[in-house]
Parts: sequence; structure tokens; C-alpha cells
Amino acid sequence: MYLEENQPIELYEENLRNYTIAKLKAVLTIPKDNQTKSTKELPNVFSTVREVNDADFEFLKSKGVTFSAGTLRSGSKKHNVQISLPTKDVLSHHVLIAATTGKGKSNLMKVILWDLLTQSEGANLILDPHDEYYGRNDLGLKDHPKWNKNGSYYTASKPPNGALSLKIHISLLKPKHFQGVLDFSHPQMELMYAYYSAYGKDWIENLLKKDTTNITFDFHEGTFGVVERRIAQLLDIRFNQSQDQLICKGIFDVQLGKTILVDIASKLEDAQSVIVDTSSIAGASEIFVSSILTNAVFDKYKYFQKEGILHTKPVVSIILEEAPRVIGKEVLERGQNVFSTIAKEGRKFQIGLCAITQLPSLIPKPILANMNTKIILGIEMALERNAIIESAAQDLTTQNRAIASLDKGEAIITSNFARFATPITIPFFPNVVKAEKSDQSKIKLAGI
Repeated sequence: MYLEENQPIELYEENLRNYTIAKLKAVLTIPKDNQTKSTKELPNVFSTVREVNDADFEFLKSKGVTFSAGTLRSGSKKHNVQISLPTKDVLSHHVLIAATTGKGKSNLMKVILWDLLTQSEGANLILDPHDEYYGRNDLGLKDHPKWNKNGSYYTASKPPNGALSLKIHISLLKPKHFQGVLDFSHPQMELMYAYYSAYGKDWIENLLKKDTTNITFDFHEGTFGVVERRIAQLLDIRFNQSQDQLICKGIFDVQLGKTILVDIASKLEDAQSVIVDTSSIAGASEIFVSSILTNAVFDKYKYFQKEGILHTKPVVSIILEEAPRVIGKEVLERGQNVFSTIAKEGRKFQIGLCAITQLPSLIPKPILANMNTKIILGIEMALERNAIIESAAQDLTTQNRAIASLDKGEAIITSNFARFATPITIPFFPNVVKAEKSDQSKIKLAGI
């Protein structure tokens, strides 16, 4: 009528003729004693419906040591209710953070790590390929009041004051560290293990020097040449025949870094957060460094379990940016690595992965299913949403479009340790830092 006659339209009894229709889904029953239970029956017909308020969520307060990921959200409305998850359970059973680029994955991870820095229940090995967590030139974890006590920063690129140089002595390297980093064939791996068996901690030096004195097996000349060349390229080391010595140009050295693996493992055992900046290390070498450090921690925690003292140690979370590079389908088809091993059995040893990715569909389904907590930010691609929904702890089939429309700073948590899929609002990390500094100033002014 408006288009044809260009006349304003007036609806009679507009409030009675127009309805807002909502579909309700029962997710939880909360008796008077606040002991929540799964809903197995529908509410009575014509039951009263009202909007929730903060007091309705008292049951969400977790007991024991927890960390916060944000505050409760209902649609676009924010509630003043902190959403906290049990530290030991969540970190040891793996976490997946998935989102399209620009939706706030790194911001969320910084917020979580900021909270974890105050705890003794959890430690974090942060493998940082973009040098974004420490805050070298901006706000970062270094601004936490407990950073000097509970944090360490290793970098290969001009360490700032208080930071440590990332140098690894070649005697610390073992053949298993190379698995899953480069595509070595079975004969090539056999050659490396033969040298390791014959020369022990000096196996790389003797391999690059082409010393075959203690090698009792015959290897094809081509196999030997490929292994020697690829190891030399990966470690950025070459043998100078005229000087009869190894020349080191990168982070791998023949003099420095003899205690780095012991030092990092000890810091994690003391519930510290250790950031390893690998931004200046190229390609396969960066993944190789991550493999070495993770193997060192995994070996130590397996020893703790053998000695029966594992329960006295903090949970260690390995933070993996761009996770499909080490636990993706194509990578694992070439052979298993320490990260896939931890994904499958790390919880037995109190070690978990925190995998951050834009493309969860690249991660094999068994590993996705083992990640019992998923924090889902905005994902626009249907393929990636489906990969998350199919492996979620709660039924998210009706949330497909809601996940696609999540704005920056909004997320949904689905976890075996949460009673229902929980929508949250994530604080902006710089605001968290400023609020902490403001609180510290007030404490000083009060003379506390």
C-alpha cells in the first residue's frame, strides 16, 4: 500500500498484532540449593519468563584455583559476572582458541596469561613466532606486577634489559628433536640415531666433520650427504676444514647455551611463564626450537610421574600460535612429533596444549576431540565453523550463525568443565594493564 499509494500506514492495535517470537532451549536446571543439574523436563505451560540478572549466576562461581577468560554476555548485553575455569583441569586437557584473523585471538591469550601469572597452579611455555606477548615496544606481560618474579623472556634478537639470550648448545640436540620438523626418510633417521649411539652428545659435530670412525653400519653416500646438508642448513652451522672447527651463525652454538633446557624446565616447574621469542628465526628452524624446548619439558614431567611426585608440580600449558604448522593433518601424515604425542597423552603428565588457529579444519579430528575446552571467537568460513561445532563439548548446532556473527571481543566457551556453552565478552588487554596499574597505585597511596 505504501509503495502504490505513497500513503503512511497505520496499524490498528499495533502492540497486540505484532509479536516478538523467541525460541527457548533448556540448558540447565537450578534448584534452590544452587546445585545445578541437566534439564530433563520442560517447564510448566504459561510459566513466567523474565530477563536474567547478575544474581541468577551465583552458581557459576568456580571453587578452587581458576583463571578468568572474560565476563558473561547475553546477546550484546554484558553482565558483571566473571567466567572462570578450573586451572589444572582446563590446561591439562588442552585448549583450542579459534577465530578469523582480527577477531582478537592474541588479545584473549594475553588476558588469560595475565591472570595465570598470579597463580602457582599453572605454568606456561609461550612459543611466540610474532614477538607479541612480552611487549618489547608496547604493553605486554612484562608490565604485570609479578613479571620479574613469575616470568622470563628469551629472545635471539637483541635482548632488552631483564631478558635472556636464546642460545642452544648443539650437544643438547637429539635425533628425536628432528622428527616432525623436516621430512627425513627412515634411512636418514637411522643414520642420525647411529651417530648419536656412536658419539653421544658430540654426534652432530662428528656428523658435520664426516667422521665415520665409530660408525659400524654402511650408509649410502647420498643418504649421508642429504642428512649432513639439511642439518647444517637447519642449525646454520658449517664445518671449516682449514680451521678444523664448526662455525656457528644462528642460535645454535658450540660454546653457549649448555644449560638453557634445564633452566627453562626448572622455571616451569616453579610455575613461571616463559616466553620464547622465535620471530627472528626462519621457517623450519623456528619449529625445531619449539620441538626441542617442548621435548625437554615433556621428558622432565615423565620423570616426575615415574618418581611419583607429579601431583606436586604445576600444570604446564604449551602455547602454540598457528597450531596447524605442528599438529596439522599434512604435518602428521609425514610422522608423529612431540606436539601430537602431548595432544593424545599429555594430560597423564599434567602437560597440555593451548592451540591457537584460524583454520581448525586442518587439525585432525582425534586431536580436535581431545581439546576439551574450546574458546570460539568470530569465524566467518562455514568449513571452519563446522569443524569446531562437530568437536565441541556441548551441542552448538543451532549456534552456527551466532558464531559467524560474533564481533571482536566476543566469544563462546564450550568445555567439559562448564555446564553449558557460555557466551562471554573479553576485555581489551591494554585496559586490563591500565586497571592493574591503577589498582597498584591505589595500594601504594593507601600505604598497604
